[in-house]
Amino acid sequence: QVQLVESGGGLVQAGGSLRLSCAASGRTFSSYAMAWFRQAPGKEREFVATITGSGESTYYADSVKGRFAISRDIQNMLYLQMDSLKPEDTAVYYCAADRTGSRDYMQSRVYDYWGQGTQVTVSA
Repeated sequence: QVQLVESGGGLVQAGGSLRLSCAASGRTFSSYAMAWFRQAPGKEREFVATITGSGESTYYADSVKGRFAISRDIQNMLYLQMDSLKPEDTAVYYCAADRTGSRDYMQSRVYDYWGQGTQVTVSA
């Protein structure tokens, strides 16, 4: 049974930092592209960042570039370091896995597995 479980969310003041983690289990994800998405109340789910299976390439949404960093390790863990947080970063954050490493990495439809999400709240 494939599972993605996020953790690390919470309440933080603007300008602060959080580190999200995603534990993948049920199969080896080393060849899968992995990503973070987020969804704010009343808004559609949006792409945040992705990392290739090898970990050599990363891509970010313009809104988080320079503030967030995605990484992964060989133990099926995915991370999102979030610095200089802003109130507009408030959302539920989801990790996702893509078996084929699609070039359409910003599209949620290409991802095969999803976690249940972790809430991040940034106060002004």
